[in-house]
Amino acid sequence: MRREKSFRGISKRLARHYLENLGGEVQDDGSVEGDDWHVSLSSEKVSIGPTVELTEVTVVFEGDEEKLDPLVEEFSQKAMRAGG
Repeated sequence: MRREKSFRGISKRLARHYLENLGGEVQDDGSVEGDDWHVSLSSEKVSIGPTVELTEVTVVFEGDEEKLDPLVEEFSQKAMRAGG
């Protein structure tokens, strides 16, 4: 199973930190792996109005559906508290 979500106002570093707290281990390529799941991260600057830019981190979750559903939910809660 694969799920892709985007979060604004957080950094890739913070996203990795959250994933580590959820049981993952950061790999040499910057992705994060846990039991039965793998997450890759990318980021870009997006414009919000004429003068404001935010970082948008795209998180691609892959793995077993039973493990992925709670992981995505827990990560989303953490990211929404930090970001916008």
